Amino acid sequence: MPAPIRPLHLAVALGRRDARVQEAESCVRAARLAEHGRFDFVTLGDASGPPAEGRGRPDALAVLARIAPATRRVGLVPALTATTRTGPFPLARAVAGLDRASRGRAGWVVEPPLPTAGARASGRRAAPAEEEAWREADAVADAVARLWDGHDRDRPHRAGPSAGPRSPQGRPVTVVDATAPAARATAARHADVVLLRAERAHDPAVFRARSDDLREAARAHGPGAGGRRPLVLASVPVDLHTAADAVGLADQVHHWYATGAADGFHFRPGNPDRDLPLLADGTAAVLQHRGLLRRFYPGATLREHLELPRPATGRAPARGTA
Repeated sequence: MPAPIRPLHLAVALGRRDARVQEAESCVRAARLAEHGRFDFVTLGDASGPPAEGRGRPDALAVLARIAPATRRVGLVPALTATTRTGPFPLARAVAGLDRASRGRAGWVVEPPLPTAGARASGRRAAPAEEEAWREADAVADAVARLWDGHDRDRPHRAGPSAGPRSPQGRPVTVVDATAPAARATAARHADVVLLRAERAHDPAVFRARSDDLREAARAHGPGAGGRRPLVLASVPVDLHTAADAVGLADQVHHWYATGAADGFHFRPGNPDRDLPLLADGTAAVLQHRGLLRRFYPGATLREHLELPRPATGRAPARGTA
């Protein structure tokens, strides 16, 4: 079967959906399996809550920094809270550092500062309501992009903070989960990749309508980072027990891909230790056999995997322009 005209993109979440504890070594094994299956990137949630909530859960950046030398091609994308409480500089510096450590394979999932039970109990500044939280995250994401864009070799004497040497990708890839309506504007303005949560039983035509609406919103905000429309991935839960389950998932991916519903899938395993081998050696292998999924990575960086151009140096356009 000839190679598809548009590439199919796959990503997977590391860590259990229903557990706070995520062992670093387990994540390393899972990331290696994802790379074996030629997944574009892996995501990992951050332990940004207070100690009572984050106990036993390693920091996402620390775990992915540990994964970086153990892998060669798969993208590494932590979910990080974009809040003015810490500001954009630590985020920009940390993700750029991961990009350098991984030689251009980093990104980040923009997370809003939503309220938690622990935050309320600790007496810390209350997190804002959802719409306000996403406005805050939007402003921080904009500032992070500007910090990255500030590393223009032709103008090295800019005033203001620096996130360190320009990272291999220039701008690490920005991912936004736009399932919530309040997140749509942030996704339209900033996302290279958009995640939309779905159930496997959903009608792909309905999902395609959601994807098209999001892409239209992105076009209204101009080309944005990378100068192209965002990729839209269906983020779906998976619980695989047998090889037949893995083939069935490949059939569904094939169907959704053929209908143009999504540019790819972001899988959320119920049990990564069980599901990742079946995803890599089952689902991905079937898709490769059908000519839908590549057998080799097209380049070395995450932007190259996703066919996103490297952004030009210089400042990001002002918000609300373009």
